[in-house]
Amino acid sequence: MNSNTFDLETYQPLPIAYQLRHSILEKIRRGEDPLPDIQGREGVKDDVLRALLSGAHPYLVSEEGTGKTRLARSLTKLLPPIPAIKGCSYHDDPKWPTDFLCPRCRASTDPVREFGVELIPGERRFSRIQGNEYTNEAKLLGLKDIQAIAQGRSPADPLVFSGTGIFRANRGLLFVDELPAIRTKVQVILHPVLEEKRAILEEYHWEHPLDLVLVATGNPQGFAHVNEVSRPLLDRLELIYMHLPDSEVEREIILKEKFRITDDHYQSMRQPAMPSYPSIAELQRRTMAPWWIIDLVNGAARQSRSCRWLDKKASIRGTTKALDHTYASAELEKREVTSTRNAYCGLKLALRGRLGLRADLMDFDNPWEGFKRTDEVVEDLLCNAFTNLAFQFEADGERLGEDITALFSDGLENITAKLGQYEELASVIGQMTKAGRDRISNDLSDAEKGLYLRPDDLDQATLEQLNISALETVVNIGIHRKLIDESIGEKVFIPKLIKW
Repeated sequence: MNSNTFDLETYQPLPIAYQLRHSILEKIRRGEDPLPDIQGREGVKDDVLRALLSGAHPYLVSEEGTGKTRLARSLTKLLPPIPAIKGCSYHDDPKWPTDFLCPRCRASTDPVREFGVELIPGERRFSRIQGNEYTNEAKLLGLKDIQAIAQGRSPADPLVFSGTGIFRANRGLLFVDELPAIRTKVQVILHPVLEEKRAILEEYHWEHPLDLVLVATGNPQGFAHVNEVSRPLLDRLELIYMHLPDSEVEREIILKEKFRITDDHYQSMRQPAMPSYPSIAELQRRTMAPWWIIDLVNGAARQSRSCRWLDKKASIRGTTKALDHTYASAELEKREVTSTRNAYCGLKLALRGRLGLRADLMDFDNPWEGFKRTDEVVEDLLCNAFTNLAFQFEADGERLGEDITALFSDGLENITAKLGQYEELASVIGQMTKAGRDRISNDLSDAEKGLYLRPDDLDQATLEQLNISALETVVNIGIHRKLIDESIGEKVFIPKLIKW
């Protein structure tokens, strides 16, 4: 590699999840579509981006021919080129510690000097495993090199092992196409890969660290050759239903994908330019979740454990992911403060694959109906979470309703400046801010603590978003306590109860 294009001294490795997060945020800040190759289906794209912004693993489910594979492969365009030890099939980073390296690189006293360094473009950071009834441990992990054994190496020597799909995905995307087609007992190999970021090879008494993001696809339950995806594995994935596009979008797709002669077929083989890598500070979340949003997310997930519509309840991991995706939803909108709608979007993505509808509510002939019903249950859970929110403000209900009605008539722009005109509403929002001081945790960011400890230091845009988020919550609580009429809340997000 030309030393003018890559400075090993200043280079610092970053996990792939950080690289994807940086690429997505940069495109959002520039007003660009992070996934321009995917037409329509904005809700699906947003869910995929929420998952990736949260460092999670998307699982795309739909019937055949909806573009799942195309979407998965398009994610490689979000990946920058990376330096790797030349010739390493696992793409070992030249600055990794020895215990992170593959057996070949680890056996060298100085692998960078011995083998050199090369740049791996984003398009090559993609390893595909095609799921079917014959997909076994060897296809997922690897197998022994018979020739190396014949040359005298011990079968238990890690150098005899030749990694396949999962190992080739190191520092990139692992694409498992048709995950449910893989036998359930084979799927368990993926558990430590996702949970512990390592592959476990019991035969060699060897655990190898891995840095990858999994993108899986599959058909809904009820299709031929569909095995059950184990519950522990599903709990580590974010389920996203990818429906067929509407007529106009499908027309755009077929025109774009029709056969044509181009000169970019070998783009991934060309030497990529070395990108600039972000600092850790640039990747930190700057969005803030007020205490009421955190409590609503937690409350909605907990509601699932006593919900009469469900046979399978939300795990603690589901609650954690719901909050992560709430932050990500605000990031997609370039918001500083999360809203009730952000919480709903985060809960839908996190709980969709972790909840299980009662069998009598499932529609195996129309999977999309089952997914919609699950989303309706999530909305119901959030709606009920307002009833159980551990905050009871003191207010004159009639005057509060009058204030909110007048504010909505006046318009929701510049709420902060207008609050002084609405004494009862301003008092309730002030009570919410003061209540936050009793809910401060060391696990909140300094900015989130500042929402309650230093509200006068907030810039105008952040304070405006905080007051809008508080207003949404006040309206919802007021409706549940029957202090105000439901029709008042048409201008803010009001989650609905199930009306089946």
